[in-house]
Amino acid sequence: MAKRGKGGFWGFVQAVIAAAVIVLFVGPVIMVAVYRFVPPPITFLMVQRLFEGQGLDRRWVPLEKISPTLVRAVIAAEDARFCQHHGFDIEAIEKAMEANARGKKLRGGSTISQQTAKNVFLWPQRDWVRKGLEAWFTVLIEVGWGKERIMEVYLNSIEWGPGVYGAEAAAQRNFKVPASKLTAAQSARLAAILPKPLGWKAAKPGPYVKRRAGSINRNARVVRNEGLTACVL
Repeated sequence: MAKRGKGGFWGFVQAVIAAAVIVLFVGPVIMVAVYRFVPPPITFLMVQRLFEGQGLDRRWVPLEKISPTLVRAVIAAEDARFCQHHGFDIEAIEKAMEANARGKKLRGGSTISQQTAKNVFLWPQRDWVRKGLEAWFTVLIEVGWGKERIMEVYLNSIEWGPGVYGAEAAAQRNFKVPASKLTAAQSARLAAILPKPLGWKAAKPGPYVKRRAGSINRNARVVRNEGLTACVL
């Protein structure tokens, strides 16, 4: 009887380990493979915002129907080395850590790839489990999707206002134009509100957002001139 009990215990442990492997490794691989070709469905954040009463406006469009000015603007604002790194910008991470050590507030070194992994696959709250899964998903989408698909999913999934997700909905809501017709100035305004999409407005920006948008617009011209969008445009 004791031997059977011991065997039952180890059988349970093996079953738990197998389930963990499936959930943490096999499951993400399958999800990333499917979303390489299929638009990712509703995200955890979208569900949370729905329960908060903010609604849901998301209109998926392919990358070729999103203005290149928006691609350049978000790269200038969020991840200037997007085409150079492989998911993690070590230089930006080191700068963020140094600033944090000095007690200065600085946006983390999170890349567009990391943001895409977090937005599409994971829950909004920050914890060590989510950070670990974020790193794993980031590696998977860099290998399995490539830069164009990452940018396409990012621009179709990111929050751009209360209940507003993706470039098409953001362009229509703020400027009454499709994402393909966004101007450089409009794109810079949309990129400018990404850190606080529920508080800042692209259509009627305050002084700070105007200044930030102007800086992004100038940096976007540098991004274009130096070919920093070569992997997606």
